[in-house]
Amino acid sequence: MSILLEARNLQYAYETKNNKQVLRNINAQMEQGRMYAILGPSGCGKTTLLSLLGGLDSPAGGQVLYQGIDIEKTGLAKHRQRNVAFIFQNYNLIDYLTPIENVALTSKRPALPVLEKLGLTAEEASRNVMKLSGGQQQRVAIARALASDAKVILADEPTGNLDEDTASEITAILKEAAHSLGKCVIVVTHSNDLAGQADIIMRLRKGNLQILDSFKINGEIEK
Repeated sequence: MSILLEARNLQYAYETKNNKQVLRNINAQMEQGRMYAILGPSGCGKTTLLSLLGGLDSPAGGQVLYQGIDIEKTGLAKHRQRNVAFIFQNYNLIDYLTPIENVALTSKRPALPVLEKLGLTAEEASRNVMKLSGGQQQRVAIARALASDAKVILADEPTGNLDEDTASEITAILKEAAHSLGKCVIVVTHSNDLAGQADIIMRLRKGNLQILDSFKINGEIEK
């Protein structure tokens, strides 16, 4: 498997009175065809790390590389447009468009087959997205990411607002995107169930990222 995305000595600090250090020399390599889960307590910097990997923000130090090239040199806007697809916790859909129109914004491919694969009917795919349930809106957000040509999918708490059954289905879809479509899927999550389905589990704690040798006991991730 080829390395798509890499963090080298990545650092980030919040601009506060004390300049709180959030990420300390983060090093990680993410490969095509694998699903990664990043665990950690609220406020530890998980979403910040995802933003840096996706080119939504710049690090205080270190580099993010895509296929071996610093994304700062490529251009953050180009990196966001060409290389990564985001799935936000709040969906981030265009609220006056239909699911079909939302997906069409990221891909020239027919949108309906992707939406139908994710469980929406043709009638639902033609409604205004605000008339859909939260679970359906999250499916639209995922369809938008899957339909894009981007090789990396960055998902911020993709099951955080969903019921258990829907969350399980979404997890399976993300896993399939990695294993069947060859995407590199990186998920920030509080869910041990989702993390347990990932190929690689990492924990962000006190600014440091470590790969866990994990197994599950009674639904808990054990180190």
